[in-house]
Amino acid sequence: MTTLIQRAAVLTGTVLAATALTVTTAAAAGPPMPDFRGKALMDVFQTVDYRTRVDIRDVSGFNRNILWPLNWKVCSQTPAPGVELEGQALNIGVVKKTETCPKAAAKK
Repeated sequence: MTTLIQRAAVLTGTVLAATALTVTTAAAAGPPMPDFRGKALMDVFQTVDYRTRVDIRDVSGFNRNILWPLNWKVCSQTPAPGVELEGQALNIGVVKKTETCPKAAAKK
């Protein structure tokens, strides 16, 4: 009788562990990437998970440092909108809010 109870406990523990693994894996993929193009850079930081690496670069050609995110807007992003972010970095191309996005950056 003890062996039967032990087997039932092991089986139950295995099923629970497999279920937890499945839920964790599904949650890790997350929702599809939103379209940030044309929006404020601050929207990116308010939307993505804090564990997501965000690489930002000035695509105006001036190669400026981005010190105050409120002054910048998004021109390009990788991965593209609708794609699931699966652990890779989010690459964002920005210009100052008063500037126009370069045509090459807007297509990305």
